[in-house]
Amino acid sequence: MWKNLLDWIEYRIPMMRVANMHALQYPAPKNMNFWYVFGFLATIVLVNQIVTGIWLTMNYVPSAEGAFASVEYIMRDVDYGWLLRYMHSTGASAFFVVVYLHMMRGMLYGSYQKPRELLWLFGMFIYLALMAEAFMGYLLPWGQMSYWGAQVIISLFGAIPVIGDDLTLWIRGDYVISGATLNRFFALHVIALPLVIVVLVFLHIVALHEVGSNNPDGIDVKRPKGSLSEDEKTKFQIHEYYTSKKDILDDIVPFFPHIVLKDLVAFAIFLIICCYIIFFAPAMGGLFLEPPNFEAANPMKTPEHIAPVWYFTPFYAILRAVPDKLLGVIAMFAAIVMLALLPWLDRCKVRSVRYRSNLHKLNLAQFTVCFVILGYLGLKPATPTYTIMAQVCSLLYFAYFGFLWLYSKNEKCKPLPERITK
Repeated sequence: MWKNLLDWIEYRIPMMRVANMHALQYPAPKNMNFWYVFGFLATIVLVNQIVTGIWLTMNYVPSAEGAFASVEYIMRDVDYGWLLRYMHSTGASAFFVVVYLHMMRGMLYGSYQKPRELLWLFGMFIYLALMAEAFMGYLLPWGQMSYWGAQVIISLFGAIPVIGDDLTLWIRGDYVISGATLNRFFALHVIALPLVIVVLVFLHIVALHEVGSNNPDGIDVKRPKGSLSEDEKTKFQIHEYYTSKKDILDDIVPFFPHIVLKDLVAFAIFLIICCYIIFFAPAMGGLFLEPPNFEAANPMKTPEHIAPVWYFTPFYAILRAVPDKLLGVIAMFAAIVMLALLPWLDRCKVRSVRYRSNLHKLNLAQFTVCFVILGYLGLKPATPTYTIMAQVCSLLYFAYFGFLWLYSKNEKCKPLPERITK
């Protein structure tokens, strides 16, 4: 009966065929290393954020009068409300940790290069949507840092010529940050942006499976040995060929169980770290939950030092490094745009850092170091010393893309292997 039921469903909706093509029997390069687990972890965190977010909204009051008190009610009176809230707040930071590492892997192994340009762009759109989602959610606790952080960020749009003032008024929904701002941010955070992120993640996966996964060697995977006609080399027929002739493998392995087992090991380690943070250090010394945010929002009292959450601080440091407000806003957004343009700035035919020149390795290393330093500086007050450091690191951040465009076309790289290596 069970088999007949599955066959009946499969005939009408090919669930197993789709599962085999895009998950269970998806052909993955056999040399995938730990850098390739962060996409899977990002999916897990996305599910956590959606599920915990749904439960939190059941007791949250999206109004200036009731928001802060409702968060306190969740923390103190709702059964396991404290756990849900810490899972959600820790999950937000965990999301950006795995996304940043996922992007770093793409830069290391050239996963943005042809034919994966659209895959990279979808990833950047997801990143932008995540930043918007995190910013909207940051206001919802209606604490001091939530209120004043939103005040600073929204005011940046006022620097845009001609439309700046009207744009900030439209974003706030009022002449000041008020209950109207909170209400519309709540709607965007709970409904609109999660829907956009889910759609973008779906398109990201579809784009990935259309061109195939990259690998640490950055070379094209050789398909299973045998005589394949051109028609047989289409996406779906490769899957059928692959699943029916498991005895002739070369560079690829089925996603299940080979890659899934690696992902599960990474998930277990990731879960242990997250559980430790949730149960023993949910505020992470003020990085995840700032002390001023445990005070209700007060428009008459400004916190001593206003800084965004850590995952925004690299771009916030770039913003503060530029003396002019408008130019600072342009530089901040340009820092993200330059990342999106990587497929066209990198003109090298070799993808993986394993076979790139020492100059490229040095350039990528300084970019990474500068990004981390900018993240640190964004948390600190804008003293003269920190400002100079931020200016230097900002110049080196943008220099990475300029140098990459200059040397990549004629870069002297190591010979590529014929087949992927371990």
